[in-house]
Amino acid sequence: MTRPALVDLGVVSALGCGVAETARNLFAGDTGGLRPLTDLAGGDRTAFGFARGMMRTAGDAPTGVGRLLDAAFAQLDLATLARVADPARIGVVLGTSNSTMEEFTSRPDRIDMAYPAAYVRAKGGFGGPAWSVSTACSSSAKAFASARRLLVDGLCDAVVVGGADAYTRTVVEGFHALEALSARRARPLCADRDGISLGEGAVLFVLVPGDRAAAWGGRRVELWGVGESSDAHHLTAPDPEGGGAEASMRAALKDAGLSPADIDYINLHGTGTVYNDAMECAAVRRVFGDAVAVSSTKPLTGHCLGAAGAVEAALAWIALRRGKGLPPHVAAPVDRELAPFPIPAPGDATPVRTVLSNSFAFGGSNASLVLGVVGTDPAAAPMV
Repeated sequence: MTRPALVDLGVVSALGCGVAETARNLFAGDTGGLRPLTDLAGGDRTAFGFARGMMRTAGDAPTGVGRLLDAAFAQLDLATLARVADPARIGVVLGTSNSTMEEFTSRPDRIDMAYPAAYVRAKGGFGGPAWSVSTACSSSAKAFASARRLLVDGLCDAVVVGGADAYTRTVVEGFHALEALSARRARPLCADRDGISLGEGAVLFVLVPGDRAAAWGGRRVELWGVGESSDAHHLTAPDPEGGGAEASMRAALKDAGLSPADIDYINLHGTGTVYNDAMECAAVRRVFGDAVAVSSTKPLTGHCLGAAGAVEAALAWIALRRGKGLPPHVAAPVDRELAPFPIPAPGDATPVRTVLSNSFAFGGSNASLVLGVVGTDPAAAPMV
């Protein structure tokens, strides 16, 4: 089978709803989707990346995972998908961490991690296998490995793959209790970084064998490699040496058949905690040296937990389809001793053909994705 291609994308996050709005705000470094939450326990505050187009005021009901999935699903070109794939052989694999948790306090019986995949399967009338992956913050990155396997094993003609997590007060307060939240917008790679900003979002890609991708046109973005590792260092803290992160990146490169020098840009996990950023930068330097461009996009989206890997894969996909301009790093000044890498700013115009995206989770459950673009004619790229 030819390398699988990510041919279609529905996306909603703090950066926007839809590819065009997301791209515009991404490359402008627009942080306006992160809004203050001022009523945490003890009177503390934080910033949260609420999905644009679904803004709420105090007292409004939570968005909910279903509404986020509706927004992403509405963007998909289902007519083209139906021409290319038998609906009975379209699968769904989605990552999630908080799925339906927003209903926990009132309806404990409604918590269902399988809900996002089952919901999209029913909404699309698809007949293939459907399941959710829940490994905390690496959930929707790991979903790509499962989706690819369905194609490689001949079980599906196409797979809808991605992830979704919505604002959940229970989860926000849980991270607050862990003293993991920053009171401001997260500042990854900065010397004064002091915690994460959470966020919500939903991403639905259509993954097909490469020989079925032509129907969608444009630059073809392919899933070249997936690397996974499980270091089990600690329940919540990362391995300070970054051994699991390094293993994940090396496995993704090996799977893609690439060397470190072949990667143009790394979307870091980049949460903004002291320990995550230190271990990830150390691991990146061991694998890639200091010359690879890196950024963390979490100050633009918030940390979307189970949806984070898919959200960041979506930003990589947008950059690859555009052909130039790396997702910017907006937290400044960067601690150059920690991160001596090239750091793209808003307005960056660097050509990009290969991206590695990292997602690391509680318990040392790690995943890295390698995406690459095929076709370099600028006229073939969509306006994003």
